[in-house]
Amino acid sequence: MGTPREVRRSVNRIANMLLNGEMDAKTANAIIYAANVTLGAIRIDEQQARLDELEEMVKRLEESR
Repeated sequence: MGTPREVRRSVNRIANMLLNGEMDAKTANAIIYAANVTLGAIRIDEQQARLDELEEMVKRLEESR
């Protein structure tokens, strides 16, 4: 579950397993909670990368003046 797409697919599989009686609700809830935490971390990493890129652009602009 390293990308939002992978997390989404995993959550869909969990939901299907739950609906088909292949997994109990407690286990599904724990896995979906972990997926939510993973998504949050991915978002933070992506935001940090964008922020780093913007800071580098500003730095280059300031140096060129």
